[in-house]
Order: sequence, then structure tokens, then C-alpha cells
Amino acid sequence: MFSVFRVTTWRRFAAALALLAVTAVSAVAQAGHGVQNVDDNGVMLRGHDAVAYQTQQAAVVGSAAYTATHDGAIYRFASAANRDTFNADPARYAPAYGGYCAMGVAVGKKLDGDPAAFSVVNGRLFLNVNQDVRGMWARDVEGNETKAQRNWTRVASVRGFDRM
Repeated sequence: MFSVFRVTTWRRFAAALALLAVTAVSAVAQAGHGVQNVDDNGVMLRGHDAVAYQTQQAAVVGSAAYTATHDGAIYRFASAANRDTFNADPARYAPAYGGYCAMGVAVGKKLDGDPAAFSVVNGRLFLNVNQDVRGMWARDVEGNETKAQRNWTRVASVRGFDRM
């Protein structure tokens, strides 16, 4: 009887350990890659045109008629030309930190990014939760980005959003 208990306990322990290992590997593989701030339909940037941020320095609403998919997210564009530009180099136009608030990531929080509270710095699109936080981000972009890069893997693994 004792040996049956020991075998059963060992099997349960081994199964739990295997599940933990698979979960850990999955979390590490996904953290920071493929983590996208999309709506319930999988649309990124609340439907704003990712290319227009850099070409027009404006948050321009895209159209469902011009779409592309990148890293599991659907992007909308104001024109076929912008869609084609995006498809040629999506990493250039996709928002940093999956479209989450860049300043939030810098302070270790996963906050929604507002497409109207954006900045483009050195060719990278950064969103923030609102204009006030965007101003905080802008005061020290280099320092804040260093902090955000250090925090991103951990922040990306958080399910849902943090509270401000």
C-alpha cells in the first residue's frame, strides 16, 4: 500500500512539474513577442493608420477597406499606398511595446495606449495612456525607453491591464 501511494504521489508531482515547465517555456517564448494591444476584433491602434503617424505626423483613422496583418494584429490604413508601405516593412511602423503605454512600461505597468497620445522618435511610434503621460515620456525619452526595454518582458507577461 505504501509503494502505491508513493508511485501515485510521484506521478502527480511529475505531472505538475511538467505542466509548470511547459507554462514557463510558453511565457518566456511569448513575452514581448506577439503581445499586442488590440480590440475585441483584433484591430491594432483602435483602427488608426500606423504609417500616417510617420508620414503625416498625425493620428489618422484607417479604413476597413485597407488592412494588413502583422504579428497577429490587424492594421487599418487610410489608403492602399499606406497599406503597401506598411507591408514592405511592418516592424518600422508597428508601435513600440505592442501599442501599450510606453511610459507605463517604463514604470512597470501595462496600460492602454491612446492612439491620439503618440510620439514618433527616431522612427519609432510610441503611444501613451493620455497627453499628460505623453508629456512625461517626452521629458526623457532616452531614459524612459531604457527603463521600458528593461521592463517589457515582465510587463508583456501580465494578463489584461494594470490600473494607473
